[in-house]
Amino acid sequence: MANTSSAKKMVRKIKRRTEINKMRRSRVRTFLRQVEEAISAGDKAAADAAFKAAQPELQRAATHGIFHKNTVSRKLSRLSTRIKAISA
Repeated sequence: MANTSSAKKMVRKIKRRTEINKMRRSRVRTFLRQVEEAISAGDKAAADAAFKAAQPELQRAATHGIFHKNTVSRKLSRLSTRIKAISA
């Protein structure tokens, strides 16, 4: 349990940040799920649209420290490859 006033304040800050991070992570996962669903349905147009919407969200998550930038790059690369494979 926090004893000092600064430790108590840190507990409050951490709780607030955790909620914000949880919302951001959830938002990113929603965008990723939409891309995944479009890919599994085989709809290239919908997959492209969902990917274009998901891309800035993922980059924003990397900026805010939700995901590492290399993780975001890897996810975007793999999704892009799978979307390109739909038309082939």
